[in-house]
Amino acid sequence: MTTSPALTAQDRAHGSLLGLALGDALGMPTQSLPHQRIAALYGRVESLLDAADDQPIAPAMPAGSITDDTEQALLLAQLLLDGDGHVDPHDLAAALIAWEQDMIARGSRDLLGPSTKAALEKLQAGVPVEETGRHGTTNGAAMRIAPVGIAVAPGDALLDAVVEASQVTHLTGLGISGAAAIAGAVSAALEGADTDAALEAALGLAARGASRGSWIAGASIPTRVRAFRTPLRALGPAARDEFLRDVVGTSVQSQESVVAALLLVDLGQDDPLDALCTAASLGGDTDTVAAMAGAVLGALHGADAFPPAMTAQVREVNGLDLAPLAAQLLALRRRAAL
Repeated sequence: MTTSPALTAQDRAHGSLLGLALGDALGMPTQSLPHQRIAALYGRVESLLDAADDQPIAPAMPAGSITDDTEQALLLAQLLLDGDGHVDPHDLAAALIAWEQDMIARGSRDLLGPSTKAALEKLQAGVPVEETGRHGTTNGAAMRIAPVGIAVAPGDALLDAVVEASQVTHLTGLGISGAAAIAGAVSAALEGADTDAALEAALGLAARGASRGSWIAGASIPTRVRAFRTPLRALGPAARDEFLRDVVGTSVQSQESVVAALLLVDLGQDDPLDALCTAASLGGDTDTVAAMAGAVLGALHGADAFPPAMTAQVREVNGLDLAPLAAQLLALRRRAAL
């Protein structure tokens, strides 16, 4: 499968949100599990699956259920709409706190990630919003950033928007670099970029984002993608999966999970669903890796790149109606261009 010039911006924007949700749902039952446990329970993930009763984060959740990745992306999308393309950090903090309280009330174990939780605790203790995210290096900003890539065209404004949407929880070079990579790829795809061009845009924005925010030691996200892309392409499926698990990594750290997601975008050019199933089968932060990869793959290939029965199940289980939201985010993008 290759990127089709016939795809409209609406096809791509809708595909990005739908790919994010589908990847998230595919990774839901395997999140935080080691590869060996996933293999014993499911073999290779090739469809939407119920979570086991002892799933550590999503016990017994029904097949097709989304997690925090999609829910926080939708939360961010609404804040973008409410703010006419801008995200007030205090409003984002309040929305994330309210989201977690709702999850607790529902009996969910799918709560805020470590960087986000620590940042919001600081904010509630009176720390200025400009300081709360200065230690956040994990993938929380990247997992929810796709709506920014839809709402903002490539350029300086896109990086500023990524920083604005990330600063309250992930105001570090690593956190911003990871979020910039995903937003950059999505935004470029909406302009009609193919996979190579979208990844180049992602890595360029990620490199620039690395200098925004506080410095925390960690490997460069764009440098790791460039180093691993060619050798990974040369491997067979089993060796490829081992490389992604053991060399690239699939933890919550941005320099592992964002890199894994972008490499899966490259590998998924001909079969986006296979890339998401691979992400869901690797172990570690499977739902987030698959969600980030899905957001980019959907932007590149459109909503029809994914099996209609699967996407219909995700929409039905979660009560999602993503096409109108995609159109609203695109309207922000078009207004900014006037």
